[in-house]
Amino acid sequence: MKSIEDQIAGAIEAMTRAERQLASHILRHYPVALLGSVTALAKAAEVSSPTVVRLAQKMGFGGYPGLQQAVRDELEARLVSPLAKHDRWAEAAPETHMLNRFAHAVLGNLQATLAQIDHAQFDAAVALLADPKRRIFATGGRITLPIAQYFTTHMKVIRPGVELLEPVSNAWPPAMLEMQAGDVLLVFDIRRYENNVLQLVEMAAEQGAEMILFTDPWVSPAAAHARYRFSAQIEVPSAWDSTVAIQVLVETLMAAVQSLTWEETAARMKRLEGLYDRARFFRRGK
Repeated sequence: MKSIEDQIAGAIEAMTRAERQLASHILRHYPVALLGSVTALAKAAEVSSPTVVRLAQKMGFGGYPGLQQAVRDELEARLVSPLAKHDRWAEAAPETHMLNRFAHAVLGNLQATLAQIDHAQFDAAVALLADPKRRIFATGGRITLPIAQYFTTHMKVIRPGVELLEPVSNAWPPAMLEMQAGDVLLVFDIRRYENNVLQLVEMAAEQGAEMILFTDPWVSPAAAHARYRFSAQIEVPSAWDSTVAIQVLVETLMAAVQSLTWEETAARMKRLEGLYDRARFFRRGK
């Protein structure tokens, strides 16, 4: 079943001008925009209250209260505990081997994720990361920090000026000293969203950093500060969510940056291999 966010995005072309303006505001601030009153949403989107009600009706929710309830149900689903999530999966699981069930879920996640990626936004994010005048920082939460580490390990080879930000408060101030307006912060944040990640993002936004967010279908609160946002499907038959689709997006992003910076990247890789050889870092096969 499509998320409410996807339903709104998919119907935007058939909307009136005022409805498109409202829908765009909702998508930029989803799901927070839909948690307030009709009046508050209409004022924030600079449309009339009847436009809000009409859009909710057109989307098949009967009215604004129905739309709000559907959003609340999504929020409840994304905050469900790992134990409750496992019970839900186990109850509905088909009688097949876990290898097949898990692989089917992951492949479905990947297909659904790639189908909804805006190619123009992806290319713009790549250009941002390839810009040598911008420093790049990356961070994540308890589960997603290893993806940020993986990203920085490879990006340090592709180009200079790349740094990992550990999501602990005593590591932020030194990084903020180096961060300048126009630098890029790559953020990984999936449910259950962590306050320390959001705080770091807010501080980076105050410094004028450009944010690229990788999140899930229910969208991290950090999206309010993101210039580019990519939502990946993460549900699998497990107590934990899958980050495979995010990992594929990250590897694709790095490959695209490498393509744009290949002349410099190739020279950096050659120098690095020479250093590895001198240090006898890798064992050679017989």
